[in-house]
Amino acid sequence: MNVYIQSLILGIVQGLTELLPISSSAHLNLIPWIFNWNDLSDSFDVALHFGTLLAILLFFFKDWQNLIKSGYNCVVKKEKNNEGKMFWYIVLATIPGGAIGFLLDHFLEDKLKQPYIIAVALIIMGIILYLADKRCKSKIKYEQMGIKETFIIGISQALAFIPGVSRSGITMTTARILKVDRESATKYSFMLSAPIVLAATIFKFGSFTFNIEFFIGVITSFIFGLIGIKFLMEYLKKENFKIFAIYRIVAGLGVFMIYYIKMR
Repeated sequence: MNVYIQSLILGIVQGLTELLPISSSAHLNLIPWIFNWNDLSDSFDVALHFGTLLAILLFFFKDWQNLIKSGYNCVVKKEKNNEGKMFWYIVLATIPGGAIGFLLDHFLEDKLKQPYIIAVALIIMGIILYLADKRCKSKIKYEQMGIKETFIIGISQALAFIPGVSRSGITMTTARILKVDRESATKYSFMLSAPIVLAATIFKFGSFTFNIEFFIGVITSFIFGLIGIKFLMEYLKKENFKIFAIYRIVAGLGVFMIYYIKMR
């Protein structure tokens, strides 16, 4: 298949799946495997994530503006408010989760890209997401989240190095276990992902190849990232995570079936 079409498809997939709790890394690994495309380079994978980072920054622009301003005033002007605290909660939660995830990813990621491992992760996390969302009450809103909730959720994202787990999936699941309501869990998950993706983008910037497929991937992941955020924020005002849990389980079983057929 034409490399430009592949970049377009992967950009769309990244934009939609990065922000839904269904694992973009699983899809970006599985699609080339299913259709016998060349494996993604690490730099192109990060470029696709950069597109969704831009979507998060644009969609929550005012939130980021207020967070950064309030975080600065909290330290320099000693002004205490919820947004200032939330900014430093995000910083505190990002450091250990990002560091642990980076180390584990560096040493183990290549060993975890096997389709059957991804399938297991999709299914297990789908079950956990469903149970957590169904059984845990919604008692804490975004503005009520404290150091305990934000830090534990931040640590949990270290598990996102396993393809199939999903950064948004594990953080939303952890938030629900901690009784954070769905909309708040989703918003915090998006906000929390931005610093780590930004750090990865800066780290990999020197290895980017600024060709046509690069820009196709970034632009499409950006556009469909905005669509994914808008959809999920609106969807969770009335619905729960059940549909995503079911999708994960069905997708995992489908991967096992394809793996069996390919191995015959």
